[in-house]
This record gives sequence, C-alpha cells and structure tokens, in this order.
Amino acid sequence: MQAFEYANPSTLQEAVALLAPQRGQTDVLAGGTDLISLMKDYIHTPKRLVNIKNIQELEGIRASAGGLRIGALVTMDELARNAEVRASYKALADAAAGIPSPQIRHMGTVGGDLCQRPRCWYFRGGFGLLATDNGKPLVPDGENHYHAIFGGGPAYFVSASSLGPALVAMGARVKLVSAKGSREVAVKSFFVAPKDENTREIVLRPDEILSEILVPAPAVHSATYEVRQKEALDWPLAAASVALTMKGSVVAGAKVVMGHVAPIPWEAAAAEKALAGKTITAASAEAAGKAAVEDAQPLSRNAYKVQLASVAVKRALLEAVKGKA
Repeated sequence: MQAFEYANPSTLQEAVALLAPQRGQTDVLAGGTDLISLMKDYIHTPKRLVNIKNIQELEGIRASAGGLRIGALVTMDELARNAEVRASYKALADAAAGIPSPQIRHMGTVGGDLCQRPRCWYFRGGFGLLATDNGKPLVPDGENHYHAIFGGGPAYFVSASSLGPALVAMGARVKLVSAKGSREVAVKSFFVAPKDENTREIVLRPDEILSEILVPAPAVHSATYEVRQKEALDWPLAAASVALTMKGSVVAGAKVVMGHVAPIPWEAAAAEKALAGKTITAASAEAAGKAAVEDAQPLSRNAYKVQLASVAVKRALLEAVKGKA
C-alpha cells in the first residue's frame, strides 16, 4: 500500500474542504470494505484519505410523510433491520439483507455501496474500466462469465451496487456535497456506462461526498430477488428489484430494474409494459421476466445469465405481492 496522508474530520464541512478537485488525489473512507482492498492492490493510490466515519450528520434513517432519508454512513445491517424500511421499502431491506457476510453488512455503508468500484477482474487486474490491452478489448472473447448481457460495450463490467436497482425502481435521489454547495441527482442518473477510460462509472466528482439518499414516500409494493451461485459470501449473478403501484389487484404502474447484468442498474421497459393492467400471477410474472431479457446481448461465456435475470424478475414480482390483499 502506498503511503498517504490521513484526515479525520468531525463535520461534513470540514470533510469536503479536505477533498481535492483532481481525480485520484483524495479518497473518502467510510466502511472501507472495498477501498482498502483497492489500495492494497494499487488500483487506488490516494495522496490523502479522508475518514468520514465520525461525522454524525451522515448517520441515521428518518421517515416522514415525504419519504425516507438515509444517511450515507448507515450500514447495510442497519438498513436491513430497520422496521420502517422493512415495512414500507421492502426492496431496499431485501437488497441489504441479501448480502451473505455479516461482517460486510455491519461495516459496509449505503454510500459505499453506491460508490464502490466494479468487481470486474480485468479492472482489478489493472486493465482499466474498459478492460483493454494495447487498445484491444479483452472481455468479448475473454473470461466474461460474470460480465454484462446488456449495454453492448465498450464497458462490459456489471454495476456492483446491491441497492442501486431498488433505489432506481423507487425513484430515489442522492445528495452530493462539495465545498461549493450541494446538488441532488436521481439515482438512475448517478450510474454511468463509460465510453472511455476518462469517465467514471458514477457522476460523483472528486471534490464531492455522497451525504444521503432520499427515497419518495412509498405508494407501492416492492421486492428484490437475487440469484447467487452459492449461499456463502458471493456476488449475485443476476438480480431484480421491482416497485408496483396497484389499483386493487391490478398493476397500475410498474418499475422493473435488473442488477449485475449491465454497467448500470438496467431498467426493463418491456417488462413494465407487459405488466400494465395485469394481475400478478405466476404466468404474468414469467411473461414479464421473459420480456425483461428480450434485448439481452450475452457474450461468449455468459448466456446463462439471460435465464437467471428472467427468473429474478419473475420471483421479485411474486415476492412483491406475496401476502398482499
């Protein structure tokens, strides 16, 4: 690990004042479950590390008539266990609880989940976000078992965020703070599929900190379903989050967002259209799952993910209406 300066601010104002405007000069430390590994592998070599774990204003979950405010330092375990989240924002609770490792759930933060770097082994091996060697893409004909089936390149990694699909489905926003002020960005616009190596996979600027997540008041049934190779610590092969607005037993509106299948949480417009005016049954859920993957573009070794993504959509839909009158 490369030597670095360590800063330990106690307020958000102090923290953003310590950030550099140039990419790579500073990194923000929260749970550290991803960042420390990146630093050990020299993927990130910041000159300064800004620890935000002691900033109380970044903590807490607060529900109101207008929705839910989740501080960036809330751990995944806190989110999974919170009674309000479990009752009214089930897709979020499902996604957080789905992380198999108790250690990661207790240390990993919601802000860190959204800002973590891709788990692509080419990226982690030093070949960049687009995974190239001397300008040649390595993924299409390489070890692409776990890569994207949507998007069509040139970025083939999959978004690693557990919460991203659920937050997109629920229409959530994130608040980004710098020394110059703050801005709010829809979570669906927070994630980016890079077209070149100079573009990050999120819109967070080098001088900004993600301070909180804002989720609108729920008028929906929701759920998240993930497919993993094993129950032990493992990243999902495919996932789906759904948010349904119901009129009686009929779907008045639907958001279907898949995870771990594209560089960004992937919105399945065809599935949403297929659900309109329908009652959620095993048959209609299966049809929506098939519609969700009709435009998939699997690579040489990951066609199996198409079926997994379809099943994830089906089971998330059935879970969202399970036990509902």
